This record gives sequence, C-alpha cells and structure tokens, in this order.
Amino acid sequence: MRSDVSHFRCDIADGIARIALDRPERKNPLTFESYAELRDWFRDLHYSDEVHTVVILPNGGNFSSGGDVHDIIGPLTRMNMKELLAFTRMTGDLVKAMLGCGKPIISAVDGICAGAGAIMAMASDLRIATPDAKVAFLFNRVGLAGCDMGACAILPRIIGQGRAAELLYLGRSMKAEEGYSWGFFNSLVDADELDGAAMQMANRIVAGPTFANSMTKTMLAQEWSMSLEQAIEAEAQAQAICMQGNDFRRAYEAFVAKEKPVFEGD
Repeated sequence: MRSDVSHFRCDIADGIARIALDRPERKNPLTFESYAELRDWFRDLHYSDEVHTVVILPNGGNFSSGGDVHDIIGPLTRMNMKELLAFTRMTGDLVKAMLGCGKPIISAVDGICAGAGAIMAMASDLRIATPDAKVAFLFNRVGLAGCDMGACAILPRIIGQGRAAELLYLGRSMKAEEGYSWGFFNSLVDADELDGAAMQMANRIVAGPTFANSMTKTMLAQEWSMSLEQAIEAEAQAQAICMQGNDFRRAYEAFVAKEKPVFEGD
C-alpha cells in the first residue's frame, strides 16, 4: 500500500494507516488534487493486505475546512455543466471508495470539520472528537444543496432524519457535545488524548479478526439497499464464509484452552 503520497500525509505501520490533510495554515482544505489522490488511495486500499484499519487525523488543531475557496470554489464558478458533473462525481467517488475499501476507518476530529471534511468524517465507520470539534455541512451557505457526496443518504442514518435536515438546511455547526449526544461521535476526549484514543481503537480493531471485520464493513454498506429478508440472507452467507476461516477455529480453540485468541485475519 502506497505511503508516498503527494497531497496528504500518510504513515503505515503495524496494520494501521494514519493519514491527514497537510495544509494546516489554511485549516487543511481539499483541492482537486487531494480529492483525486484520496479517492485513488482508498480504492487501492481494498486490495491491500498491509493495512487493516485507517485513522484520519487532524493537523494543526483542525480536521478540514472542506473544499478550498480559492483552489476549488472559484474555478467551479467558471466551469460548464460537463466539467461540473465530472467534479461532483469525483468527490462522490471518494465517499464510494471509503465505503468500499473493506477496512474500518476512524476519524479523529478536532477543530474545524466542515464541508467535504465533514463528509469524510461522516463516511468513516467510527468518530472520536475533542470538545473543540465543530462539524458543519455548510453547502447551503455557499448557495448549494445539502445533498452533496451522499450526505442526504448517510447523515440521517447516523443522527436521524430531523437532525440531519436541520444541519443540511441551516448549514450551522454541530458542536462536539451535540454530536456526541446525537450519535455522530462515538466518544469525546481531550485534545492531548485524541491521537492516543484513536490509535487505541485502531489497535483493538487490528488485533481482531480482520477478515471478519472487512465482511462487517461490507455488509454495513450493502444492506442499506436491501430488504430485511435480503439482508438476513446476505448475512447468513457472509457468516458462513467467516465460519470457514481459520480465525473462527482459533477463537474456539482458545476458548476451550481458556486463553485469549490470537487472530491472523485468514
């Protein structure tokens, strides 16, 4: 898995990829280039046996301010429809790649988390934040619809339809305590504990049955569009596949021996 990226920071060790946008002086906005590189990186992640979970970190006290006003917003006002649709499809493809990468993603949020930055946090599997985190789906504040990059599909599933509608119609910031009480954040920690808390969670995931975790992520995404009967059948098939894996046998043998299982992801 590539760690030699150009438009964001990436470090890979012990099955965990730590990534962060790298323009802290401007609160880490996204550019055309960083969108595309993140999309391609998450697509490649699906085929990696080196990485079993991803941690998206803040940089310089902020997660991301979203699309860069000068590098993205300005140029978009001068594009024709074909060019605009190519851009909006590319940004949506980043979310598709995150959902389809097969690896749990943890967002560690501090400071500003707005626009596309909020979408990246939303598209993650787990979210930890500091009390200073502020999440804003501010698309309508720049004259656009709230239905951007899957927000109208994913956000209501996390915090509920009414709460999602409020954030998408008003474009206001969701404060950390509010996000925690609404279920957007899994936990709140002090800023000096954020990195450690995210890594602790990531290490727990990596120490688990990583093939089975990948199956869980796949089903969490796919079952959105299934009927209940289809979902139950799909889960029966997924679980039967996992039961043929060696980690299932290791767990049984460890239980019989009254030991802690050591999973190997096969």
